[in-house]
Amino acid sequence: MKFHSTPSEPRYCATLWTLDRHPTATAEWSIEEKLTAIATAGFDGVHDLLQPRHLAFARSLKLAVIGRLDGRFADTWQPSLHTQIDHGVTLFNTHLGLHDTPPATAAAWAAAMFTEGQRLGARVQFETHRDTATETPEKYNALNQEFTRLTGEPLPTTWDHSHFAVMKHLQPEDYASRLLAWPNEIQASHLFHCRPFNGQHAQVPVTDHHGKLTLEFHDYQRFTADLFTLWREGPTPRPALWICPEMGPGSAGYHLSTHSSPWTDAQRCRLELARQWQSATQSTDSETIRPLGA
Repeated sequence: MKFHSTPSEPRYCATLWTLDRHPTATAEWSIEEKLTAIATAGFDGVHDLLQPRHLAFARSLKLAVIGRLDGRFADTWQPSLHTQIDHGVTLFNTHLGLHDTPPATAAAWAAAMFTEGQRLGARVQFETHRDTATETPEKYNALNQEFTRLTGEPLPTTWDHSHFAVMKHLQPEDYASRLLAWPNEIQASHLFHCRPFNGQHAQVPVTDHHGKLTLEFHDYQRFTADLFTLWREGPTPRPALWICPEMGPGSAGYHLSTHSSPWTDAQRCRLELARQWQSATQSTDSETIRPLGA
């Protein structure tokens, strides 16, 4: 595959959520300790809703901040958007509505949030996620259609393909054909949540207890190779892509007691995804892009 124009290499962010109750529930790290660990592990940024003092601390560690908004209801997001923008955040992810929020209602909320973000120089995206207005492909399609009718643009989307995969109980051979069915919306995205999944589990372990990559993660990598190829073929120029290896903790039901640590797996996932991106780049005749971390 030849790419006519190669965007900048993606940047990688982690979430504080991955470090929930880490290293133990009774000796959990402070937010400052978690942010320091994220920076030390080589991540470029942190993706979370941070209080002003923690936003400043993240900046002191040279971590970029991708913000988060609560879009479950019509009136919960605006103060948080303004506060985070005042502290330099320009990219936001949102859980939009609830599982039973009608598409027309959710689209109106999304249009208001996106328009206000644009007015203030920020981009607001909406995540494909369980228990929200985007939790199934069918709900996403209806919402996207209504948002486009209101704004003239496709829904700006943070892609977490794990929820669609589980909703449809997909087999690995069907991942790409079923989950990459929105090329324009995927190519326009500035943020991917890359949580390894299979058709029965929204999160599978990256490594086993010997530190080896799991068979399930190898299946997932074949999907991300197709995902990255699709994104790279999109129109340029555009801002860099952010990738979040979002390994969920046990407190949210994602991590099982037999799995490796979510934080350990998030770090390994970042390294493997970065290698995969660079390997794809080196196999093309396109221009050379900067090394990871340069």
